[in-house]
Amino acid sequence: MDFASPNAQFTYDVNQNTTFRKDQRNFINMLSIHQINTLGNMSFFDTYLDKGNVVEMHIHQNASELVYCLSGEVVVSIINPFTKELKHYPTRPGWATSIPQGWWHYDTATMDGTRFLAIFDQPIPEFILASDMLRLTPPEAFAHTYCLDVEKVRAAFAPLNQSVIIGPPLGCHQPNPQAQAQQTSTPHTYHPPYNQGYGLRPYQQSDGNPRRPQVIGNGWAHLYHDGP
Repeated sequence: MDFASPNAQFTYDVNQNTTFRKDQRNFINMLSIHQINTLGNMSFFDTYLDKGNVVEMHIHQNASELVYCLSGEVVVSIINPFTKELKHYPTRPGWATSIPQGWWHYDTATMDGTRFLAIFDQPIPEFILASDMLRLTPPEAFAHTYCLDVEKVRAAFAPLNQSVIIGPPLGCHQPNPQAQAQQTSTPHTYHPPYNQGYGLRPYQQSDGNPRRPQVIGNGWAHLYHDGP
């Protein structure tokens, strides 16, 4: 890079580069070498999440990551490929959590107004999303490999027809575990709308519907028992 060039870029308004938006409260801004061409081996995602929203499971195949919390709290969940353990690291303002290159992880906001930087040691971070692996792998491959019922696999993943990035997707309706436990006399099976997708496409502007799904609660208390 010719730093004396009139084309050299040294500053940029990251708010002008929203790479994914679920709605007005859950979105990701990005800074890479495409915005500032004088960057070295660095880039970041500026992520905003409300309680219960999750940056879906993924890996960065070309970069290590450092999550630095600015507000709220994000729980960074990481599978250590050497110990075969899933660990949860509550990351609060001023705290940082390291994710080595290629490690499987996801990020869950436990407070409204959570904001964190995901900082990478590459000028353009690459990623592989769980939603893409699940929806693009044939159900027959899962069923054969893991000795599963192919129709159950097909039904379970049928609504997952697009990349998610921030979940749960808009319009998601999940069963209430407490309500199901109380229905002992009349068994109930949850049937998602298999004839529909989630209706969320990457980089789509939402309609601002304030009725977002709330899934945090039962089963997530363990998130506070690992890490600092």
